[in-house]
Amino acid sequence: MKGYSVKDVARMLDLSVGQVRSYARSGLVAPDRGQRGEYRFGFQDLVLLRTAKGLLSQRIPPQRVRTALNRLKQQLPADGSLSSVQISAHGSRIVVQRSGRAWQPESGQTLLAFEGAPGEALNRPIVEPPERQSPGLDAEDWFRLGGELELGAPEQAREAYRRALELEPRHVDARINLGRLLHESGEWEAAEKHYRMALADRVDDSTALFNLAVVLEDLGRRRDAIDTYRATVEADPEYADAYFNLARLLEQSGDTKSALRYLKIYRDLTAE
Repeated sequence: MKGYSVKDVARMLDLSVGQVRSYARSGLVAPDRGQRGEYRFGFQDLVLLRTAKGLLSQRIPPQRVRTALNRLKQQLPADGSLSSVQISAHGSRIVVQRSGRAWQPESGQTLLAFEGAPGEALNRPIVEPPERQSPGLDAEDWFRLGGELELGAPEQAREAYRRALELEPRHVDARINLGRLLHESGEWEAAEKHYRMALADRVDDSTALFNLAVVLEDLGRRRDAIDTYRATVEADPEYADAYFNLARLLEQSGDTKSALRYLKIYRDLTAE
């Protein structure tokens, strides 16, 4: 049986008891029932509810959040989970990104790239990349260009980050960003390599550690992921998402006591 009551979930995620019950009744989450018929939630329910809360904070109407997340659960493959996708609000749209693909879960429409104004063509990069041999561009220029290209033209962004690293192999931020784009496109081993190279130059970089932990988790190396999430919170004791992921993995590993301790830290860090 799942382990968290309505009040536990409401307290941990800063939702009202009524909101938690409403989401359960709507079918957004599928909690178990206790001996007295009360709802009992698990970690996957927490992930889903935290995602819903984030969308609500972007002023997406509750009914649209429920519809989008319910449809998303149907659209993901059998081995997929909400932890394997990125869900965000772009204006009034809910957008999901997974393995290099972006789509709107409500309609199922695939998005080739994002543009600013609604109704504009979605297949153009935000900025056109300069020629690879463009004179006068240093590593920092290529790094900044990569950041501008990421949302609309991820392939060109990766090329820009690679160019930055050719000019400055120890440009840690370019290394991390390139790793993240490889990670998002499903090239997990390549992403792991870049995260580790970044950490060789900046051993306590919490972003590189967290990203490495996520890719290790995707690779099925749970114990290594747990150790790396622990390293993340040692490097940055206020890295809330690392505590949440660490708690989830420990709970899956049967270490409920440690999971609850880290979940409490997450709750304290995210409490307003």
